Amino acid sequence: MKTLDKIPTGKIERASQLVKTGVKISGNYVKYYGKKLVNPELSREGLDEDNAEDIYDGLKSLKGSALKVAQMLSMEKNLLPNAYVEKFSLSQFSVPPLSAPLVRKTFKKYLGKFPEEIFDTFERDSINAASIGQVHKATKDGKNLAVKIQYPGVAKSISSDLALVKPIALRMFNIKGKDADKYFKEVEGKLIEETDYLLEIQQSKEITEACTQIENLEFPKYYEQLSSEKIITMDWMHGLHLSEFAKTDFSAELGNKLGQTLWDFYMYQIHGLRKVHADPHPGNFLVSDRETLIAIDFGCIKEVPDEFYIPYFELANKETISNDELFTQKLYELDILIETDTSKELKFFKALFKEMLTLFTAPFNEEQFDFGKDDFWVQIAELSERFSKDTELRKMNGNRGSKHFLYMNRTFFGLYNLLHDLKAQVKVNNFEKYLN
Repeated sequence: MKTLDKIPTGKIERASQLVKTGVKISGNYVKYYGKKLVNPELSREGLDEDNAEDIYDGLKSLKGSALKVAQMLSMEKNLLPNAYVEKFSLSQFSVPPLSAPLVRKTFKKYLGKFPEEIFDTFERDSINAASIGQVHKATKDGKNLAVKIQYPGVAKSISSDLALVKPIALRMFNIKGKDADKYFKEVEGKLIEETDYLLEIQQSKEITEACTQIENLEFPKYYEQLSSEKIITMDWMHGLHLSEFAKTDFSAELGNKLGQTLWDFYMYQIHGLRKVHADPHPGNFLVSDRETLIAIDFGCIKEVPDEFYIPYFELANKETISNDELFTQKLYELDILIETDTSKELKFFKALFKEMLTLFTAPFNEEQFDFGKDDFWVQIAELSERFSKDTELRKMNGNRGSKHFLYMNRTFFGLYNLLHDLKAQVKVNNFEKYLN
């Protein structure tokens, strides 16, 4: 794969790259509609593939938050055409890496020495490259190590990248009003945290120490003396990325075992620690040959405050959903309903969220839930499709819900998708044994 000697870091330079991408996409539409005049039955699949290719190619050289947005979108399997999901999922661990000279320069800047002066061996070619950093294999004192290096300029470009993305996002998600800024500040804050590798090491150690009791779950050890604010050194963990494992012919028993571990890990974090690993994409998990699950990245941790946690999980209870007065009260507590709503808006959004929550919270109201069931995912896909075409919804203010929904919903969508990939049946309350 071609390597990068330079990453655009200036606002104008990065904006011009996005403009070029926009021009390519406009050209794709012109070609598509030209062909459709000749063949009215032509589907959008070719257009989606061309657009996904051009958007990904434009973002992968920018890296940072621009590419992170693509990674986040790749998890929304039911909200995007398949061409986008497949292409954007490459941003999890397959993008052009930094060149060896740029890697050496980064090491010298942040650790004061070149990599070959620090490690016994250091592989100049990266093992994988993602949105914010890339990983190299190294050895020291007989230990196999993974060394994650952050791309230059990533942290500085976050605010300007999000400013460029904001107008598009506002249109896509129908967000209106001055309160829209709270969502962008939440994303910006989390992305900035992800570029603080010293914070990541601290979070990694806290969560791994708290979760060591969970069965069939492993974590790497972190080496602070070989790390800095832009470099993390940890144990090299052997295993298949969860997405690769999901393509193998694994047994139902193993899928259930790994799925139960994953579910218990997340439920214990949320209910026991009140903070959660909010980036559950397949690139952050490995499956070992010992049939254990390995969690390898803790850059994105979401704290869950009581003022959100309590009404959020009360609303996940089917008794609350069926009690109109209590249901309405919780919608207000979570800013889903707002005091300025008209009677029409109140009626519309109560019905909308009742339908959504009844479906999405179904796993919490069973003793055992089968995430491999196709009908659950068909219902989610049908709901997403219906809402995306709802002209009434487009007329209303889509600015709904506490800012904490952003990463909590992302966490549950990602978790549900991983459990679906494993075709896992999980015992919903099994995690409670770890809370005592």
